[in-house]
Amino acid sequence: MARAIVMFGPPGSGKGTQAVLLADALGLPHVSTGDIFRAHVQQGSELGLQVRAILNSGGLVPDELVNRIVEERLARPDCAGGFILDGYPRTLPQAQWLGGWLGERGFEQVVVNLEVDSEIIVGRIGARRQCPRCGASYNLVFNPPKNGAVCDRDQTPLITRPDDQEAVVRQRFQAYARQTAPLLGYFRDTARRFHDVDGATGGPDGIARRIVELVRQG
Repeated sequence: MARAIVMFGPPGSGKGTQAVLLADALGLPHVSTGDIFRAHVQQGSELGLQVRAILNSGGLVPDELVNRIVEERLARPDCAGGFILDGYPRTLPQAQWLGGWLGERGFEQVVVNLEVDSEIIVGRIGARRQCPRCGASYNLVFNPPKNGAVCDRDQTPLITRPDDQEAVVRQRFQAYARQTAPLLGYFRDTARRFHDVDGATGGPDGIARRIVELVRQG
């Protein structure tokens, strides 16, 4: 049975990193809704123009439009054998739509919830640095630059992105708690397989190995 692996966890818990590692280990496409949105906007597609207009007006992209964008991506041939979802669903209507879509097509839904203490995540994100010239990303703990506080590629002084500031990170936590965390109860009740995974110990590769073992047990 083809698997649809849904990655969950608070901001900074490592969902994106784990999705990439799992994609390599399991041979499944990594479907990031953030990447999909950016691609549509950059291409100027009909959906992208709608998203840009909504965001420029300060609004939230409606569930129906988000679902349409996700459906267009999941309907492509590379997802026929399964996929890894990163950044979706974020609301109960999105989760309900996804469950129906997967059920109609015979996908097994596997939900992976990364559990990481908020203070650990604040420390992780606070250690992020980025090169303003080439966009290269670093982490002072896990992936530090070789030469102090400058980029390895072009020696440009690194910066802390505005959305990596502690106050902003804590606001993102609050938004997650209000909007997305309640979905976990829904998935615990409805998903065929639900796994809580310690996302704080063992390093990215060790965490990925544990998730792969859980996925393959089914």
